[in-house]
Amino acid sequence: MKEYTPFERQVFQAVKQIPFGKTRSYKWVANKVGKPRATRAVASALKKNQDLFIVPCHRVIKDDGSIGGYVLGKEIKQMLLNVEKQLTRRK
Repeated sequence: MKEYTPFERQVFQAVKQIPFGKTRSYKWVANKVGKPRATRAVASALKKNQDLFIVPCHRVIKDDGSIGGYVLGKEIKQMLLNVEKQLTRRK
């Protein structure tokens, strides 16, 4: 199992705070970890995420609302976001 840097662990902790069915931007995550100019570093950290079920990095999108990247592909990311959105509407 890969060891993460302290910054990567901070990013993952911030991402875990994103509620089910909601999204936040890479910039939001960067601000949350106290590095407001580190949006690219946040994206790089999320690429290394090996715990996709624990750290829901699919909930992190670009500032402009576009989907951004995802380690399993953009199609899977969009599907996960759609499923969460549908499930939150049913409540």
